[in-house]
Amino acid sequence: MDFQLTSAQRDLASGFRSFCERRFDRDRLRGLVDRDRPPGMVDRELWAELAETGVFCLRLAEDDGGVGLGTAEAALVFEEAGRALLPGPLVATHLAASLPGRVGTGAASGDLVVGLAAADQFPLLVEHLDAVDELLIRSPDGIRRIDRSALRATAIRTPTDPCTPLHHVATVPDGALIADAAAAERLLREGAVLTAALQLGIAGKLTEMSTRYAREREQFGRVIGGFQAVKHLCADMLVRTEVARAAVYAAAVTLDDPEAGDPAVAVPTAKLMADEAATRNGKDATQVHGGMGFTWEVDVHLYLKRAWVHATQYGGPEEHEEALAATL
Repeated sequence: MDFQLTSAQRDLASGFRSFCERRFDRDRLRGLVDRDRPPGMVDRELWAELAETGVFCLRLAEDDGGVGLGTAEAALVFEEAGRALLPGPLVATHLAASLPGRVGTGAASGDLVVGLAAADQFPLLVEHLDAVDELLIRSPDGIRRIDRSALRATAIRTPTDPCTPLHHVATVPDGALIADAAAAERLLREGAVLTAALQLGIAGKLTEMSTRYAREREQFGRVIGGFQAVKHLCADMLVRTEVARAAVYAAAVTLDDPEAGDPAVAVPTAKLMADEAATRNGKDATQVHGGMGFTWEVDVHLYLKRAWVHATQYGGPEEHEEALAATL
């Protein structure tokens, strides 16, 4: 098995990183957090631009109007999305593009913002509800489309991540079944891998931010990166990121070609290692930045809070640990 990226895959990742740097740089991120908060924290103009790049139809066949790429390429794109801290239900809308009917067509084109929640989640929290056009509920028997007008939800006043607003839903009305149990299981695995890719991007960005700060910040007449305590923190962050990268790429390849490995092992492994890399790197990055790391002006805490949110999506640590243990 060759795990080296092809030139086309490198170009894809590089091109999408350039897009993120042009269209969602730090000023736009801070503007979204501090000033211009759109409904559900989804910038419709940015959403349309993401659709034009093919983010949502990336894995659809070309005959169906898609780009015709695989999960391996999607993981590279979502790694860059995590690195840029792009807001919105990106994974849910990308997954919905593979579903039949109006929901799939609208998600693929970017005309619809699609939310996806798990029926067995307690309490049931729905992300970006004020922005989603279609809300889907995943359960073991399939995917259901919920009539939003029949939904009673209460906004959470202080969500962990300011870019991921939440609503608490007490009861879920019956919805129309639009996909079967096999589709629900497939979306869970694909969602876990793509969310792991987002976490990988966060882990890598935190490593970059910390090493750069450690090279610039001086104390006692020398840069703090010269102190072993700080140097070891940065080294550990890099190791965690690269180990997670191998696991995430392996899981993505396995979903494209199950003969390359066992998805039942690769997917939970990738999610666990990427969650660990992102959340622990967030804590270490806060230490490297010292007192500044706790202030609103420094972006480290935005990355850490997003990592905490992603760690609960498409299976939390206990769920993936149990899934992995069941394969032994």
